[in-house]
Amino acid sequence: MSGAVVPVVRIQREDFDVAAEIARLSEGRADIGAVVTFSGLCRDEQGRLSALELEHYPGMAEAEIARIASEAIERWPLHGLTVIHRHGKVRPGGNIVLVVTASAHRQAAFEAANFLMDYLKSRAPFWKKEHHADGSAGGWVDAKEIDDKAAGRWKAPSK
Repeated sequence: MSGAVVPVVRIQREDFDVAAEIARLSEGRADIGAVVTFSGLCRDEQGRLSALELEHYPGMAEAEIARIASEAIERWPLHGLTVIHRHGKVRPGGNIVLVVTASAHRQAAFEAANFLMDYLKSRAPFWKKEHHADGSAGGWVDAKEIDDKAAGRWKAPSK
């Protein structure tokens, strides 16, 4: 592949098409041997939720995701990288996030996708508010310790 990999980072209200995003990243590319995708969907939490509302700080969220995407490109031999995160109200079953990584080999693509999702779950500047199916007031979703622990495995060892 010629040139440096430039990650695609989009934060958008509208839905995305997973197949179209994979095609956009890999079409006509004979150097790509592996494409790994992760799609995060809104759960209904056993029928309790009517929607999940995602808020972000415009500009800062894109910059932070671009920064971590650039770190993934430095750590793994990627040939392409796309991160899309939605904001606004998302109904159960709807897409929230998409990570697509492409590399010559699967291991780099899997590890980079895992790294990105661990970051997005634990440190990306998004806030989630639940909207309950019964009409009662929902609250803001707290960060989970398990997500912080998962992200901790990617820290570089101290020298």
